[in-house]
Amino acid sequence: MIVVVCVDEKNGMMFHRRRQSQDRVLRENLQKECGGKKLYMNGYSGKLFKDAVGIVVSENFLGEAKEGEFCFVEDADVGEYLQRIEAVILYRWNRRYPADVYFTLDLFNEKWMLERTEEFKGSSHERITKEVYKKI
Repeated sequence: MIVVVCVDEKNGMMFHRRRQSQDRVLRENLQKECGGKKLYMNGYSGKLFKDAVGIVVSENFLGEAKEGEFCFVEDADVGEYLQRIEAVILYRWNRRYPADVYFTLDLFNEKWMLERTEEFKGSSHERITKEVYKKI
């Protein structure tokens, strides 16, 4: 599976059980990245993608996603699924927000390779950086 996460400059994901931010252009970019493949997420995230095609909403979304399918993760720890993760897409807000839930997967070791980086202007952020990491 391919894990997709939005993080701030310190890898923060959430604060007080709420997403730090959201961005319409980012969601459009993610839909293009998925290229018609399924995009899994839980009910909390599903509200952001209510009009999108190919969305699978399930509270067990990380367990259900198959090889090559995408999982949008806002409030879950992906650590127990590490063996199944093929790639990670990080969307960086390029800001610091208060956070109490963090993305903890270490992508800066010999098991991961930064495949590509892209920057774009979002609807709510002047700059969003997209980093795609592949498991080696």
